[in-house]
Amino acid sequence: MRATFMYGAGDVRVETVPDPVIRQPTDAIVRTLRACVCGSDLHPYHSMPGSGQGNPMGHELIGVVEETGSAVTGVKKGDFVIAPFAFSDNTCAFCRDGFQTSCVHGGWYGSPENGGLQAELARIPLADGSLVVVPDVDPATADDGLLNSLLTLSDVYLTGYHAAHMAQISAGQTVTVIGDGAVGLSAVLAARQLGAERIILMGRHAVRTDLGREFGATDVVAERGAEGIGRVMDLTGGEGSHVVLEAVGHMPAYEQAYGVVRPGGVISRVGVPQYEDAPVGFGSLFGKNARLAGGPAPVRAYQEAAITQVLNGEIDPGRVFDVALPLDDAAEAYRLMDAREALKVALRP
Repeated sequence: MRATFMYGAGDVRVETVPDPVIRQPTDAIVRTLRACVCGSDLHPYHSMPGSGQGNPMGHELIGVVEETGSAVTGVKKGDFVIAPFAFSDNTCAFCRDGFQTSCVHGGWYGSPENGGLQAELARIPLADGSLVVVPDVDPATADDGLLNSLLTLSDVYLTGYHAAHMAQISAGQTVTVIGDGAVGLSAVLAARQLGAERIILMGRHAVRTDLGREFGATDVVAERGAEGIGRVMDLTGGEGSHVVLEAVGHMPAYEQAYGVVRPGGVISRVGVPQYEDAPVGFGSLFGKNARLAGGPAPVRAYQEAAITQVLNGEIDPGRVFDVALPLDDAAEAYRLMDAREALKVALRP
């Protein structure tokens, strides 16, 4: 099969490797219909040390089950499925609490042991807990728009939703979203779904912020740093935002977040933080009685409800995909997203 590997910063290659096989009775093999490049994939694209051994890439996938292990009962050959970006048993104590990304038996794709999902075939561990069947859809006849929206339920839309959910957005609130990437735009859509009255999108790429307005943003702030904070404070009458959804992961975005959050408000982060130390003292969080929430999105907890919304036409999150390329052009997909020439790139084996 063909699969994507990263050998170092900026060095993405698609190579022919052996097909994955069932290793555990709880595994399934899935034939990929759509995969994609994630904004979080760009972090190693910028900084990964060079190596003679490529690291398998990708963690977002929709596909068709090809084979199941002897212990798999929840899915069968031929099922059209979505794979969450982290695998889990969906039965442990943390999974039952709705935090499948902390599953005691789970794990992550993108390692030599577990493989990546930017590939023609994928081994899915803990298949009963990690695959969700899409009912009543024939992927062979489904249009690209529907397939793209279902693909966002593997990660990007439900990561944006997780930010909004963890912030406990309620009707009438003002929400500021930091970041106009696919996750930030998904957070705008989710905030609107949860009843936010005013949504301020902080981003400077007009094509993206225009889509953000279509998703529900009421205001766009292109300025950054102190100027951006001042602009949001002006828009909110000096009070700040009830909720801030941070979808970038770099320190300047976090600094903007605590600069615009309202006293008593919530900052919910889903941008993978590229730092460990961050201000939490009087001048940032403590003095405002502000709360900090968010984390790796347990998308498995939200998928059934979101599939229903997509199939009913209530949401169309697949609009974040603006480019589709063959899997063999994965290196170009990374380049386009890194150069901000594409918002999010779908890969078709």
